[in-house]
Amino acid sequence: MAKPPGTRQRIIDAVLRIIGEDGIAAVTNRRIAKEAEVSLGSVTYHFATQHEMLRESLLHFVAEETRRLTELAAQCQTEGIDADRAAATVGQVAGGTPFDSRHIAPFELYIQAGRDERLRTAAEQSFAAYDQLVTRIFTGLGVPDAERLASSAVALVFGLQLRSLATGRPAEELVDALMLLARGAQHT
Repeated sequence: MAKPPGTRQRIIDAVLRIIGEDGIAAVTNRRIAKEAEVSLGSVTYHFATQHEMLRESLLHFVAEETRRLTELAAQCQTEGIDADRAAATVGQVAGGTPFDSRHIAPFELYIQAGRDERLRTAAEQSFAAYDQLVTRIFTGLGVPDAERLASSAVALVFGLQLRSLATGRPAEELVDALMLLARGAQHT
């Protein structure tokens, strides 16, 4: 049986939930303590500042997402990839992402990183993991200069996800748009 998360992890999980539900402005020590079911003193014991808490929350998300994306990238490399598998992988990573509070929170944190340069390294790590996965997919599909094009593809995915989030409509065209980009790049 898995060990329940410790106090620090429960606080981080609570921060991500709060950010996803109500934004960074809603992150208060009292709300975190209530959400994490810990004492108010535990919040300040584990995190001296709100910046430290936000940074650790973003780093936690990045570590989890990087692990997941690295596993997918390794599968693409070892098992090979064709257009159908690429579409399924993209759908799994982006199109299939439910926009619950835990998946909305990183968007808030990325925006906060634009305001707070101390969060930028963590944001860069996250985008690097997405770029690596797309590079592997594009390389497997025979896209020339896959590494250079990866960040554009990731930007396309994030833009369509943000559009979906803002409109409440699913990003069904996301996979099609990314595959269109890959096919177009193959012919350049």
